Order: sequence, then structure tokens, then C-alpha cells
Amino acid sequence: MINLYGQELSKLEQLMVGEGQKKYRATQLYTWIYEKKATSFDEMSDISLKFRQVLKEKYCLDLPSISCLQKSEDGTIKLLVQMKDGMQVETVLMRYNYGLAACVSSQVGCNIGCSFCSSGLLGKKRNLEPEEMVGQVLVLNNLLQKEGQGQKVTHVVVMGTGEPFDNYDNVLDFVRIINNQKGLSIGARHITISTSGLVEGIKRYAREGLQTNLAISLHAANNETRNKLMKINKAYPLEILMEAVREYEQISGRRVTYEYLLIQGVNDSIEDAKELVQLIKGTKGYVNLIPYNETNLNEYKRSSNNRVHAFLDYLTKAHVTSTIRKEFGSDIDAACGQLKAKADKKYEEE
Repeated sequence: MINLYGQELSKLEQLMVGEGQKKYRATQLYTWIYEKKATSFDEMSDISLKFRQVLKEKYCLDLPSISCLQKSEDGTIKLLVQMKDGMQVETVLMRYNYGLAACVSSQVGCNIGCSFCSSGLLGKKRNLEPEEMVGQVLVLNNLLQKEGQGQKVTHVVVMGTGEPFDNYDNVLDFVRIINNQKGLSIGARHITISTSGLVEGIKRYAREGLQTNLAISLHAANNETRNKLMKINKAYPLEILMEAVREYEQISGRRVTYEYLLIQGVNDSIEDAKELVQLIKGTKGYVNLIPYNETNLNEYKRSSNNRVHAFLDYLTKAHVTSTIRKEFGSDIDAACGQLKAKADKKYEEE
């Protein structure tokens, strides 16, 4: 069965032509699925009964199911959602003053193996299909609809479990589906892809002509420290990564966000801040500082508030645009991979 939620519009047009239909049938289906929120083909009253039967036999509108739901006092919602094959991933809804952001996973597990990340302990099981990523957003929208607030996801960050550029084609289809005005109509500048530094993916993405945002999970400004935190740095050291970033900026005309996790005694000194300023000098990017969210899965500790603000102050005085990321879900399993790791442990114990 072909899941229609995973079909980028031009590909759905090809499918419809292959079924002996006109191209407009794809737009018609998009209208029913995304605008009218139809959940079955029987609701599609302006499509002939005969073709509706074809759709029922060959296509589906399946969404992930919710295995676990946690809700924070600040309104953050964290879900463990289950796919048709039983695989599970995390999805998070964060409430900002400018809208509602969904943090979407792109893979089941992750092979990048960052030492600070709970997701890296899981190991990659498989890539997620476009419909499984779109499904994460739709499941959140359905929850919001049940709350009766008339709200929906307005921003998407592909920063959940997985390395998006290790699942490049599926992630790109996902982006095009949610960005399409007849799809979820989420503005390109409200969509962010975060990569740990897959250089080929960065260079390829620069040439897609998209106005989406790109974030680089940097977390260290020298190779020695980054090698310890992120084993991908051994394949793509900072010199090669920054060359790709500069190429991305030149070709796309877009600036990047440097994600920088602050870990006590590891990468949070003023000397680290000085190295960071030098590393990104000449690029148009800005720095998003992230106080580490501690877990019981490693020994890393959160930087003190004084060190976080001293780091920020140094960057600001060096004329580097920087912010401290707002924290969400401190009273639930907020760190990426925590909820999945807890669920896996419970399953093993049972």
C-alpha cells in the first residue's frame, strides 16, 4: 500500500497519471488530505466511486500511533510514536511566543554516535519514510485539535533522532510536502534542518534552491574536543566542515545556525569561546547556545548559569550574534532519546 502522506506533489501527479488519471487528481487529493483533513477515501465526494475503490485497494492514509505521551508544565508535549512495523521514535511540540514548533525525528536510532546524545546509544535501525515524518506533524496537529485551541504546528525543526542528511531524499520529500501551499503550508523559513556535519549533504542541500534554514551541530571549536564529543569529526574535521558551510552560504545565500551545547569543563571556557569566534569568522551564521540537558546515560554535566552567560557575553562583545536557547520540558524526559531509551529499558526488564 502506498501511503499518500508520503507523496510529494509532483510524485503524486506521476502516480495519478500512471493510474490513468489527470494530473489535477493529485492536487485534489492534497486538498482532501491536508485542507479538508479527510481520513478515509469515502469522504472524497468529488472523486468517482470507481476511482475511490482503486484508491482503497492500492493506497492508504495511515498515521503513526502514540505509544507514550508526556506533557510538561510549560505546555511542551513529548510523544513516543509507533510506526506500522513497531519501530518507535520521539516527537516533541514546543510552544514559543511566535508559534508552535515540532521537533521531528528522521531515523529510527542514529549512527552518528555523539557521546552526549541519548539517541546515539540506540544505534540506527532504519531511515524513516516521508509519510512517517509527515505523520509526526499530523499526530501533533490532531492532539492540538482535540485540545480545542484551534492551533496547529507552525514551525518544524528536523532535530529529533537521526541525522537528516543520512536520509537525504526522504527528508527532502518531507520538506517539500510540509512546505507546499496545498500541503501543510509551513513557510520555508519556518523549517530548519539540523546536521551533525555530513559535508556531502550540506553541499547538495546548498543547490536545492530552498529558503529553509540549516543548523550545524558544532558543539566544539577545535578538532580535539569535537573528536571526543562527535565521532563524525574524525571523518569531516572542522576545516572541511567549515569549507562546506562557506560554500553553502555562497551558493544558497542563506546563513547557518551554529548549535553549541555547553558542557561543564568540556567546551564552556572563555578560551573555547575565543576559538569559536575564530572558527566561524567570515561566515554569516549565528550561534545558538544550549545548556546541556543532563541524563543518567553519561557523566556530562550542565554548565553553570554564570559560565553560560560569560560565554554569551564574550561572543556578543566579539560581535557574534548569539542567543541562549529557551529550555522546554525540564520536568519530563526532555533530552533527545531519553524517552525512547527509557521505553527500551522497560521493555528489556519486562
